[in-house]
Formats: sequence, C-alpha cells, structure tokens
Amino acid sequence: MKDEFQNAIVAKSSSRTPRKKAKPGTAVQAVANGLRGSTGLAAILSLLANGYQRALTHTGHLLLTGATGLLGSYLLRDLLLNDTPLAVLARRSRRANAAERIELLLTDWERALGRRLPRPVVLEGDLTQPGCGLNRDDRAWLQSHCDRLLNNAASLSFFNADREGEPWRTNIGGTQNLLELTESTGIRDFHHVSTSYVCGLRTGVIFESDLVVDQPFGNDYEQSKAEAETAVRHAGHLDSVTVYRPSIIVGDSHSGYTSTYHGFFAVLRLGHTLLTRVPIGSTSGPALLRLLGIEATDCKNFVPVDWVSAVMTRIIQDPSLHGRTYHLTSNAPTTVGT
Repeated sequence: MKDEFQNAIVAKSSSRTPRKKAKPGTAVQAVANGLRGSTGLAAILSLLANGYQRALTHTGHLLLTGATGLLGSYLLRDLLLNDTPLAVLARRSRRANAAERIELLLTDWERALGRRLPRPVVLEGDLTQPGCGLNRDDRAWLQSHCDRLLNNAASLSFFNADREGEPWRTNIGGTQNLLELTESTGIRDFHHVSTSYVCGLRTGVIFESDLVVDQPFGNDYEQSKAEAETAVRHAGHLDSVTVYRPSIIVGDSHSGYTSTYHGFFAVLRLGHTLLTRVPIGSTSGPALLRLLGIEATDCKNFVPVDWVSAVMTRIIQDPSLHGRTYHLTSNAPTTVGT
C-alpha cells in the first residue's frame, strides 16, 4: 500500500477528541485560514491540480454509503456536480423510504446551488444487515453496473461496552458486510473513510503507514475505526484500497453550516445550553470551558466539510491517486479559546 506525502500529522493528547467550537465565522474561519496557509494542503492541492485528469478507466457506477450524514451529503453533491455515475445505499427511516430521503437532500442542494443535479440510483438497504439488506435484483444490478465503492458510513458513538451495539455494529460489522458485498459482486476498488484518530492515545509523529501498533484508544469510536480500517486493508479480493483519514470535521468553511449534531457538535450544543440556561457569570469564559472538560489553550485539528469533500472528490476521479492513504488534516490546529 502506497502512502501519500511525507508530511505527517502530530497527534497530541490535547487535540485528540472534539470538545468545543467557537461561533461559526470565527473558529471555522480560523480553520479555513489555517488550511490556506498549510504546506500539507498546498502539497495536496498541487498534486491534484497538476496530476488531475478524469480517467476513462472507470465506466461503472460508484456506490456511496453514508450519504445522509454531514460529509456524505457534501460528497453526494460534489460527485454529482462532477458527473460521477453514482449509486447510493441508504436506509429507510420511520418517515421516508431511501429514495425519498435522498431526494430531499438533493432538492435542498438544488435550492442552495440554483441549478438542477443529476439523480443517482438509490438502493434501499442497511449495511448492518447480512448482504447489506439488499434484495437479489439490487445485488445483480450492482454486479452489472458498479466497479467501485466509497464507504462513508459510520457511527459516531464514543462508548459502548457491548460490542454488539454502536459504534461496533456499524463501523466494524457494517464494513465487513460491505467487504463481503464487494467480493460477491466483483467490486475491486474500495475507498474507505477512516479518521486521523486511529492513532489513539499515541503522541508524536503519526505517518500514513501507521495504523495498529498496540496503541491504547481513548474511546470505542477510535478503536472501532482502527479495526475497520485494518479489515479493509487486509481484504485479499480488493485490487485497490484508498483510505481517507480526516481529523475533526466541522461545518462549511463559508457559512459554518452543519446538518448533524454528533460528536464535536454535541459538545457545542451542550455549551450553548449552559450559556443560555445557567445564570450569567457562572459559566463565562474559562469556567465554561473547564465545565466542558477542556482548557482555552487546548488545540483541536478542525477541517471544514466542504474542503474534505472537494479533496476526496478529486482523488476519487483520478485512478492514478488511488491505492494510497491520505491524512486530510490541517497543519495549523485551532486553539479552543479562539
């Protein structure tokens, strides 16, 4: 497995877990400014700009999972904007079937973009179920039309002593079901969204080639993602494995918009609740941060969702960039007190 770039991320215990974000337009803007000045980002963009050509190698559809999440919704938009033949595996919710959920996402994007988007093929299933919950006809369609898969589905649950529950069920069980699906349908090009926090509690320089070296983990999410990435890398039937390791994904770099409130944003929501419901003065400044378990001097590695999606889309479209590991991180971490 090739590894992209020699510049590495520095994993500091103080920047491991998402805790707090300043108001949109401050922290998000600081992230964007830091990324613009990042030598790592410059190297990525230079490589993509200089080497980018839409290859004719892939003529089939790309199967996308996790399209209804924050990053997934941006990937859905960007891949369709770049005319990528796309199929989407999505679950039925209590209120809508899979096709209706994807259609709602697309109409929201069309309203924001002021233009119409192509429609993907929507397959209703559940990657936590055997065979990903797909019927025989849908599996036959995949075998005939899909030649690559982008696994973006993930559970962001941080703790669960029961490995039959989340995040294990989705992050490990779901990934294993997808690997079995690709083997049975002939899909040999696998793109996998992992996390830079597969480093666990290690400190120091973490390279793209590093994964499991008996490091301790801070929570079940980190460990489940490390085990899932290991399973993908060890899948013998795949011809190409491309791994994306983003750090803490935050809202849009222009607006701060986010569609979900998990992980880091759950802590942000708690902070907002404290500020609005606790008497003024009792939770201001450093006191509030300490109440949330962080210090104003802590650094967090934030990356805007639109930037992550744009870089991934470029990589996906150019097969010469496949088969590598990408650290989608900022070289200028954001101070929590910003």
